Amino acid sequence: MSSVALPALTPSRRAWVTDLPVLLVAAVWGASYLAAKGITTTHTVIAVLVLRFAIVLPVLAVAGWRRLRALGAAQWRGAGLLGLVLSGIFLLETYGVVHTSATNAGLIISLTMIFTPLAEAAVTRARPPRTFLAAAGLSVTGVVLLTQGGGFTSPSAGDLLMLLAALARTVHVLAMARVRSVREADSLSLTTVQLGSAVAVFAVLAAVPGTGPAPWTVAAGFGAAEWAGLVFLSVFCTLFAFFVQMWSVRRTSPSRVGLLLGTEPLWAAAVGISIGGERLGVPGVLGAVLVLAGTAWGRRSVEARF
Repeated sequence: MSSVALPALTPSRRAWVTDLPVLLVAAVWGASYLAAKGITTTHTVIAVLVLRFAIVLPVLAVAGWRRLRALGAAQWRGAGLLGLVLSGIFLLETYGVVHTSATNAGLIISLTMIFTPLAEAAVTRARPPRTFLAAAGLSVTGVVLLTQGGGFTSPSAGDLLMLLAALARTVHVLAMARVRSVREADSLSLTTVQLGSAVAVFAVLAAVPGTGPAPWTVAAGFGAAEWAGLVFLSVFCTLFAFFVQMWSVRRTSPSRVGLLLGTEPLWAAAVGISIGGERLGVPGVLGAVLVLAGTAWGRRSVEARF
């Protein structure tokens, strides 16, 4: 019985094989804001966060058990510290999306791409290129207009929380690059310890009186739609996204992965408007365009420099 040789993939097709899963991660991340908004209220934020990450944490721990055992004490401390920052990010993002639209949330959080190079420049005392500063100004102007989607009013509490979340993400990125003890740790172990630390914070907060119902109480009240949203956030937006990033970085450049993941705000806007029925208004549409243009221009400016 003769075998038939399969045609080799061309370079362009190989690139698409790698790019499509990463693009899918950007899409599910963009959809995560509407999903979180659909299953969370002001009083259930902490309970939902406990449930979301408690589902995937055992899977990550089993998958990386050997590597976890190989971590040193300093690496555990460093990753645990990063987990505390990560818990703050998720708290700000989840409370923020409850009080604003999914479209605004996804677009405002994209300012991390602008804040991070600015913060790094401040730490290293290196002046950013003028083109990047112009891109940053464009993005900030866009956010101002975006928060005025229906007319000129004060930004909502949710908009401000998402802005703080973008700043917290910036702190997290800089800390990962500068905490010496975690530089040599593999990404699976680092992520597992960080999520474990974050879940511990959420569990402690859930036990404090007045912070909302217990996670199991919230879970018992979920219907099929809420469980579907929770599984989507846990399995696709966390577990699937993490493993795709690990897989893709080994097969393409980090810059290419970052560029594809940078489409997240586009997906957030598309999902919020098409599925969530959200409306931006003329100032909001103009603001969204400026945010997307500014972050894309800023990314290209940084990549061109380095």
